Amino acid sequence: MKIRVFATVLAMSIAGPAFAQNAVTNNALAHQLNDAFAAVYDKVAPAVVIVEVKRSSDVSMSGLPEGLEFFFRGPDGAPSQTNQGSGFIISHDGYILTNDHVVGDSANEGITVRLKDGRKFPAKLVGMDDKSDLAVIKIDAQQLPTVELGDSDAAKVGQFAFAIGAPFELPYTFTVGVISAKGRNNLTNSRSYEEYIQTDASINPGNSGGPLCDIEGRVIGVNTLIYRMNRGLGFAIPINLAREVGEQLITNGRVSRSWLGIEIVGIEENEALQSYFPDLKQGVVVNGIQPGTPAASSDLRAGDVILKVDNVPVSLSRDVQREILGKKVGESVTLELWRNGKISSLTVKTGEQPDRMVRASNRPVPAEPPTRSPQPPSPPANFGLVVEDLPPTSPVKGVQVTDIAPGSAADAAGLVRGDVITEVAGRPVKGTGEFDAAIAGADLNRGVMLLVDRAGERTFAILKP
Repeated sequence: MKIRVFATVLAMSIAGPAFAQNAVTNNALAHQLNDAFAAVYDKVAPAVVIVEVKRSSDVSMSGLPEGLEFFFRGPDGAPSQTNQGSGFIISHDGYILTNDHVVGDSANEGITVRLKDGRKFPAKLVGMDDKSDLAVIKIDAQQLPTVELGDSDAAKVGQFAFAIGAPFELPYTFTVGVISAKGRNNLTNSRSYEEYIQTDASINPGNSGGPLCDIEGRVIGVNTLIYRMNRGLGFAIPINLAREVGEQLITNGRVSRSWLGIEIVGIEENEALQSYFPDLKQGVVVNGIQPGTPAASSDLRAGDVILKVDNVPVSLSRDVQREILGKKVGESVTLELWRNGKISSLTVKTGEQPDRMVRASNRPVPAEPPTRSPQPPSPPANFGLVVEDLPPTSPVKGVQVTDIAPGSAADAAGLVRGDVITEVAGRPVKGTGEFDAAIAGADLNRGVMLLVDRAGERTFAILKP
């Protein structure tokens, strides 16, 4: 026992200098980190502003799913008569980036910007973009401090993140955390492309529009959403997206986006598609093609599987969205496709995305098919589906769905009365005879893909008995 105690004491005495040296080193590192944090605040805070917008009515929160909140509410959780959010100066002559929901629909009632040095300026609205939830405002001033914009693509999960804003009307609050995740999507009810940076840096009501920064004091995001009044779940718009939107708002007062006019879903995002395409581990299926769009005037077809966009592999719908949004309006894009077991390439030219997009499923579908001469309906083939020939004058070639049995395979596939089936399992059909023959020759175990024209929208359905 004495020998063991002596050995322990001897080991501690020998290691003592090492422990002391480690303590000194750790203390020095702590001071360096402390100074680095303070340097971020000193660099960024002078270019952060408080944005106040007068309004006559509350701003609706109905557009967000339960649990998610914007950052401009008051301490009691209810909106006040003045929106107070944050923003940051991006040019020496007074352009300021903030959130669309901070400025809101009542921007014409007056916007006031307060700087860190106490100066106040009236601001004018330059442009708003509700799809990205970004806005640019401008104050009449010169030689203003500005932030340094970073690269949100280069930011990594686990790196330090810093937020500056005015939570609960406490201006220039500085909080520290890390980047918890990147590429968070489907957080809101919007159909627009979204990829948020997630952070646990404390952000609260009033932080909307404020910067999320890295350890170098570079802005990597625009703080936008929190979950249930902040439980370590905050979300910021990546600065690479915000930079592009801001530049367009300053130059044109609006944002022009490229699009193809297609509805898409990733194979790995849909179990039914995984069973229908067992040989494809990844890819994005063209679920529908809207009429009058760039895709509608190309050879792209509903049911095609997009494997690559300009040689970039894609597996999720947002992958395709990201690649197309990164193109210029009118730019040619090469898609690598899988169609009926064969891989091919197709070139389509992008168009400008309209300001308002409407889901094809919301378009009215005729309750009754057009009147025509009576003819025997096709057999239901265990699908609960009845089709009839179209009149010879019809501009669309195929067969029209005239009846759907409730609870049938056709009903489960989403077919509705008035749909025009143009192709069955890769075979064009121009009448009920061809339709029946194609159904009879199809692999029913795998399912049968039908190409459908629905009030001008090209889509598809998969029938399984």
